[in-house]
Amino acid sequence: LDEVGDAERTAGGEYSAPTGELIITAPIVFGRLHVLPVVTDFLAAYPLVDIRLTLGDRISQLAEDHIDLAIRIGRLPDSRLVAIRVGSIGHVVCASPAYLAAHGIPRTPGELETHSCITFEGLGSLATWTFSVDKADFIVPVRSRLRVNTAEAAIDAAIAGVGLTRVLSYQIVAAARSGTLRPVLGDFEPEPWPVNLVHAGQGRLPVKLRAFLDFAAPRLRERLAQATW
Repeated sequence: LDEVGDAERTAGGEYSAPTGELIITAPIVFGRLHVLPVVTDFLAAYPLVDIRLTLGDRISQLAEDHIDLAIRIGRLPDSRLVAIRVGSIGHVVCASPAYLAAHGIPRTPGELETHSCITFEGLGSLATWTFSVDKADFIVPVRSRLRVNTAEAAIDAAIAGVGLTRVLSYQIVAAARSGTLRPVLGDFEPEPWPVNLVHAGQGRLPVKLRAFLDFAAPRLRERLAQATW
């Protein structure tokens, strides 16, 4: 993928008034927490642009699905698409303080085999979790006492004390800050995943898309930089 900086502006550094509709897709939780606030601010700043925001964890095909821009988490395959990196997101294993007090805090990934775990579809295997030990992958089988299909459900179950869950770091910022979830095994997590704004980049970009890229990229970088506990 080509890496680009700020979107190109018109001569003189100003945009002609952007108009029309932008179609944007983003992962469900990330889109609700971070993309939607940026979109609402953009709509206030650019009253002649409408946005159709679709939240879903399925990877959409930009050309086939007529999408102008996708926010994607994870490493991207080589392609003719253009990617603007806005940050990175790590994995995190966490549980409620009550669960850890009752069952102990795992100090190494191997200790997870004796714990109850909550897994959800869409974030790797339901049967194993992969960690980094001495810069090599270390695969641990986990006992999935509860399987769910959304990160929100996994987080709610972990807060309720069902067991340990593994989610993406931005998904538990509020719970970690409030103390309802406690991250563990942070030293064994693999490299964080990049977060990119991805578009087709064929020819001169429409003014509405260039305006959104310039508006959204720095704001998403700031939001991701602050998404820690």
